[in-house]
Order: sequence, then structure tokens, then C-alpha cells
Amino acid sequence: MIRLTRMDGSEIYLNPDLMEIIEETPDTHIALTNGNRYLVLEPVAVILDRIVTFKASIQRRSSGGMKKKYLLRQRKENYRPICPL
Repeated sequence: MIRLTRMDGSEIYLNPDLMEIIEETPDTHIALTNGNRYLVLEPVAVILDRIVTFKASIQRRSSGGMKKKYLLRQRKENYRPICPL
């Protein structure tokens, strides 16, 4: 999700995968694939930069180079999965 600013100053977070059209007239209009339209303060160049940064962070996380502490099992003997059945 990328953070954008509406015309009234409130922040919204949009999924860049749902963006269909970004138009920059004096104001920036974003049309999503679900039919919603948003009017934001950021110019198109800033929005595209945020999309590229967001996609790069996803790629970096999925490459496996980053090891998260919470993903590693600390002790095998303490691992007891709970089965609700």
C-alpha cells in the first residue's frame, strides 16, 4: 500500500495493483479497477516513485535474503501446533 494525501489533507493508503489510470491535470486523479476515483495532492512522478519503492520492498522481502526472527523456530521441543479438530 502506498500513502497518498487527499485534497483536504487526510491520508489514504491505496493498493497500487488496483490503479488503472493516473491523470495529472492541475490536480491528480486516480481511477481504480473497482470504479473508485480519488483526487490527491501528489504529482504523478511522486506516485510512480512510491509505487516503485513499494514493489522493490516486496521483491526484497521475498528474495529470502532477509531472515526475520519471528519466522525462525527458536526451539523445536517447544513447538506444539494446535489442531482444533
